[in-house]
Amino acid sequence: MTTSTRERIVAESLRLFADRGYAATSVAEIEAASGLSPGAGGLYRHFRSKEEVLASAIREHIERTRKQISQVLEHASVYEDRPLEARLRMTCQAGLAKMREEQDLIRVLFRDLDQFPHLVAEVREGIVNPLYDSIATWLAAQPEFAGQDEDWAAVASILGGAVVNYWLANESMYEPPTRIDEKRFVASWARLGLGLMNLERSPAS
Repeated sequence: MTTSTRERIVAESLRLFADRGYAATSVAEIEAASGLSPGAGGLYRHFRSKEEVLASAIREHIERTRKQISQVLEHASVYEDRPLEARLRMTCQAGLAKMREEQDLIRVLFRDLDQFPHLVAEVREGIVNPLYDSIATWLAAQPEFAGQDEDWAAVASILGGAVVNYWLANESMYEPPTRIDEKRFVASWARLGLGLMNLERSPAS
């Protein structure tokens, strides 16, 4: 599929913002990376400003995340025949994969978006909260948990937060916390999930 000039500008700008920082990336550099003549104003035929390019990149990621969540929840029943621990591992692996997919946006978020609070709000409401909500929805839909009165949103914040923290620590310090590799992390995350669910509840005292 042919990539449009607008799509190239958005993709290359986010890559440059992640590598160099928003302020340190010039319009001419974005144009050059996008296959346009640097300094000739080609970017302004598609966007009014560099900030609008950044906003467009964020909104494209939001839309992609929305579609991904919808597809995952729609096809979740396909894996119901697998043991719960296996499904939890798959969920953890999917979360780590999503973090890797969004690594450029995450770098920009933590380094540059404090100057654009409206864009921070869009990331929060368009990507972060929907991902946590999707974990809660997925957990509540598992047949093993039918009829359980759990605070799924709170459980999702714990499990989702662990995935985010593991990836961020690995990304920022160039190795995972205490050198726990991803396979061990995923296995322990799934066991922790089983424990948090408390499938075999003790009788109320």
